[in-house]
Amino acid sequence: MESSSLIIDQTKKWITDVVIGCNFCPFAAREVKKNSIHYEVTTATTIEESLQALFLEFERLDANENIETSFLIFPDSFQDFHDYLDLVSSGEKLLDKKGYEGIYQIASFHPLYCFAGSDEDDAANYTNRSPYPMLHLLREESMEKALENFSEPENIPEKNIAFARNKGTAWMKMLRDRVFSQ
Repeated sequence: MESSSLIIDQTKKWITDVVIGCNFCPFAAREVKKNSIHYEVTTATTIEESLQALFLEFERLDANENIETSFLIFPDSFQDFHDYLDLVSSGEKLLDKKGYEGIYQIASFHPLYCFAGSDEDDAANYTNRSPYPMLHLLREESMEKALENFSEPENIPEKNIAFARNKGTAWMKMLRDRVFSQ
């Protein structure tokens, strides 16, 4: 396993270069500038251990209002995308079971992310392809407030897909993979 600090640095570079650089999330730059993002690298390898780590992130957000969003990073597990999707599904069930539905939401990012019905080589997949499997926890209330002041937020995914396809798979892959050349 890489050191946690290196994994976090690579994740931060991905957020800066890809998520913000490509404007995939128009709200990310503000949180980076405010230093309100928490990064947690976990060594969890099973669904049960991973759900415990996820629950601890819910509690971290509960206890720290200055943390706007959190990335739970799995550098050594869930490399198979379908296994990862099982984790996401289990995480959504935990969110509901623990009473966090409507308080937090989970966004998913994975190195092999593939939208349902799309080709693996579709550049659009790079809108959600990260350096490591990770779960991104967002505060629902903050998202609602941000979206209130954003014109046509429902068009964000389509705009991102068009941008990625215009740049092409090779360019998107190169951009994402540059995080490893630190």
